[in-house]
Amino acid sequence: MRTHLCGEVTERLTDQVVQLCGWVERRRDLGGLIFIGLRDHAGIVQVVVEPDSPAFAGAEGLRNEFCVRISGTVRMRPESQWNEAMATGRIEVVADQVELLNASAPMPLLMTDEDGEEVRLKYRYLDLRRPRMQRNMRIRARMYQAIRRSLDGKGFTEFETPILTKATPEGARDYLVPSRVHAGQYYALPQSPQLFKQLLMMAGMDRYYQIARCFRDEDLRADRQPEFTQLDIEMAFVEERDVQGLAESMIREVFKDTLEVDLPDPFPRLSWRDALDRYGSDKPDLRIPMNLASVDQHVAHVDFKVFAGPANDDGSRVAALRVPGGSTLSRKQIDEYTDYVGRYGARGLAWVKVNDAAAGLEGLQSPIAKFLDEKAWQGIAGDTGAESGDLLFFGAGEWLTVSTFMGALLVRVGRDLGLVREGWAPLWVTEFPMFEWDEDSGRHMAMHHPFTAPAVNDAAALSAHPGEALSKGYDMVLNGAEIGGGSIRIHRPEMQQAVFGLLGISPEEAQLKFGFLLEALRYGCPPHGGIAFGLDRIAALMSGEESIRDVIAFPKTTTAQCLLTSAPSRVPAAQVAELHIRNLDKN
Repeated sequence: MRTHLCGEVTERLTDQVVQLCGWVERRRDLGGLIFIGLRDHAGIVQVVVEPDSPAFAGAEGLRNEFCVRISGTVRMRPESQWNEAMATGRIEVVADQVELLNASAPMPLLMTDEDGEEVRLKYRYLDLRRPRMQRNMRIRARMYQAIRRSLDGKGFTEFETPILTKATPEGARDYLVPSRVHAGQYYALPQSPQLFKQLLMMAGMDRYYQIARCFRDEDLRADRQPEFTQLDIEMAFVEERDVQGLAESMIREVFKDTLEVDLPDPFPRLSWRDALDRYGSDKPDLRIPMNLASVDQHVAHVDFKVFAGPANDDGSRVAALRVPGGSTLSRKQIDEYTDYVGRYGARGLAWVKVNDAAAGLEGLQSPIAKFLDEKAWQGIAGDTGAESGDLLFFGAGEWLTVSTFMGALLVRVGRDLGLVREGWAPLWVTEFPMFEWDEDSGRHMAMHHPFTAPAVNDAAALSAHPGEALSKGYDMVLNGAEIGGGSIRIHRPEMQQAVFGLLGISPEEAQLKFGFLLEALRYGCPPHGGIAFGLDRIAALMSGEESIRDVIAFPKTTTAQCLLTSAPSRVPAAQVAELHIRNLDKN
């Protein structure tokens, strides 16, 4: 039906006849001349229909989003009319035939960024026609191709693992599927292929990868979906640096092939503790030229309990954030930032404006300046690099709470003041704690997952000091987003049992839920490890989108609904009964 795509018609085709198919982006009638913007997935081309053309009558009846086939001759536009923003901007097609393939009803959306998300998702097949969405989907497709080229070239084998599997506690709720054949029993949709990829290492497959569909029944937000896609990688006979080196090389190749972007080589590295100390986050955005400074040693002696108390407590800190040029912020703006950090557990936010750095305390404007002496201020100024015109924010209290809210403040201020640099800033975050303590349940929780190996090789040593234990876990971070997380896995049954015990999983429960894994570990399981990448998140970053919904063809809403198909939906009672369950109406 067509000889070329709309976006491929350039000056090299001048004087040639082309046949194009697509949708009417716009139609303009300029008193005898009709101009049509014809769009397909490759781009837009300008079509001109002259009054004496046999195509004129057909062109008069066209409207936006009509599906048409157009035949005509390519000619150069006058130079004064060139549109260099378009690949086709130097030419136009003079139509001699316009064929209506299908008319369009009045559009339920504007086909612009002004459309609300609800109407976009309800009419997703129309929303996907937009050039922005076409671009996003194709960036994602190119990323998949680059991933496969990279890993295939490194000796990996692509596998598929089950979608209907066993319910296991992996941190989120499972989606359960009742069995018709086995009454009262359930499959679960996989939260990840974690256990199967470990079993493949035990099977001697050595290097595995899978672009895997995963499912988690959890509360949603912009960067979460009930079903999502991740790249799973697993390798046998490796240590942390082996996996990290492979993953870093692959990501570098993927960005080069997909976006023609050169990522740094090598990626910088931070321990989890250093990342929290310096940036208040385990996924810091290194494009923001600010960091936190611990000023405990400078304020431990001051007569200000808000500072002195945490400064003299090993489990607390006093952190300072220097905002370059921040003295121009108004008191109202400072109060707004104080309210903002309250969402992250802050009880308040102290501040100092540096009007004249050379004047010492006399050059400061702050409600807390009276509590500082010259020794304290000179130490703070030295560690933060404070200069005239800067603003310092201070947070004080429990170490993790302060680090978290000051890190959130760093990002917010950096974005508000336009301090975020262009480009890409990847890094590795390593040396994560093995466990985190959950106050509600009164037990340890796995920082990564229960199959992550501890840094110590002795199960008794791990059990003796679990709160101090580090793991062999690692995350890859890009522009403030975690894009991949992995670890070396536990490969000995006694260590796996010890970790289960520390997580409050009894031997009986471990056998019931993970008996097949514990059994497999007994038969010469090799040391192994891997990493999983969130492909939706990476695709969003590559496309410049804030929400992963804009890089997924048919996403769900934040309430886990598909507005296009009206899923989830009720099914006939007879069909439900076949599954040996019945619905309970909630009144």
